[in-house]
Amino acid sequence: MFAVDVTVPLPPGPLRLQLRSDARVVGVAGASGAGKTTLLRVLAGLDRRAAGSVSALGEVWQAPGRFVEPWARGVGWVPQEALVFPHLSVAENLHYGGGEPGPLVELLGLGELLARRTRNLSGGERQRVALGRAMGRAPRLLLLDEPFSALDRALRERVRAGVAAWCAERALPVVLVSHDEGDLTAFGAEMWRLEGGGLERG
Repeated sequence: MFAVDVTVPLPPGPLRLQLRSDARVVGVAGASGAGKTTLLRVLAGLDRRAAGSVSALGEVWQAPGRFVEPWARGVGWVPQEALVFPHLSVAENLHYGGGEPGPLVELLGLGELLARRTRNLSGGERQRVALGRAMGRAPRLLLLDEPFSALDRALRERVRAGVAAWCAERALPVVLVSHDEGDLTAFGAEMWRLEGGGLERG
């Protein structure tokens, strides 16, 4: 389902990312700065420094002479810093770009926030809005970068269980980056570790 073999020129030395997996959910752990976010950006088509090949969902997204633009990949992207539109309400953020949040409003606990501007939300609230917007656009692949890090423990456990179940019901492929093993376990992720400039399974 995923086949990545790229080199990214990063200081102090190049980052070599090789990953081949048929798992629906791939979990990536590693120290801060190891390159986990870079891997997600390569899959999303956002890091054009990467040289090599990327295949996902039975399609070739990057190869010599070929590059599928980010918008054509059908990827839902939730970065560490929740990217929401501060001038729009929560409801407007969720529906941006044709999103249909539907049951996600209840799953993510956003019902009482719909009319509020996102500039007035806490970090955890913005993170849940970003999740709802990415999931509501019916992505073919969901890329999650520390998606529950701003939530307190009780809310984190409830939200991640709901998101994991939502993805499983739809057989939605997920690549999840997290420092929290509980996140990776909740999704039943195949575990990979990024260290020393490369990826290793297990």
